[in-house]
Amino acid sequence: MKHRILIVDDEPSISDNIQFVLESEGLETIRVATGLAAAPILDQERVDLIILDIGLPDINGLDLLKEIRLTRETPIILLTARTAEIDRVLGLEIGADDYVAKPFSPRELAARVKAVLRRSHSATASKTPADAFAINTSKRAIAFFGTVLELSKYEYEILRRFIERKGHVFSREQLMDLVWEQPETSLDRTVDAHIKNIRAKLRAVRPDLELIVTHRGSGYSLRDDL
Repeated sequence: MKHRILIVDDEPSISDNIQFVLESEGLETIRVATGLAAAPILDQERVDLIILDIGLPDINGLDLLKEIRLTRETPIILLTARTAEIDRVLGLEIGADDYVAKPFSPRELAARVKAVLRRSHSATASKTPADAFAINTSKRAIAFFGTVLELSKYEYEILRRFIERKGHVFSREQLMDLVWEQPETSLDRTVDAHIKNIRAKLRAVRPDLELIVTHRGSGYSLRDDL
């Protein structure tokens, strides 16, 4: 599967060059010209790395970086025309993985993109379920290895319970009592269907991990032994 790069820059000539060189290196790209346009892309698409310009027309790139870091660990490379060291340092402290100052060589940027992707893949592979999930209760969102999962109301509530009590075996009846407003009106197989959907969404991010365990006759749990 090709890595997918989100380019957030309002200068078409720069975005054109970045897109051309990245796609010539075998990467997929998505382009947006504003910070506000980036948010729905991140919510709806798989994005493996973000190239983010600090000088966007609608929002400061550093502010957008901070917002992204609330729920995602997606690698980010900053683009900046600024030469002040404090801007570069601030970006790295907020959570950027690298930065490139304009004007820059597109080939150099492509090399940095591939280097950051390699580091990210190595770090992700070594993570355990303990730090694989990030819950944002105010937005009712769960990120898995930096990717925000598209969860229904019930899927969110079930997965949140699993994360909060890793290793604990929940029976179907317990999950129904915890999650459903009127559990008596639902069937056991309704829980099974939601578990199946959650598993599919986790596999879409990390097909190498099987985190939800079925305990026959007892229920389900989230593994805590990896």
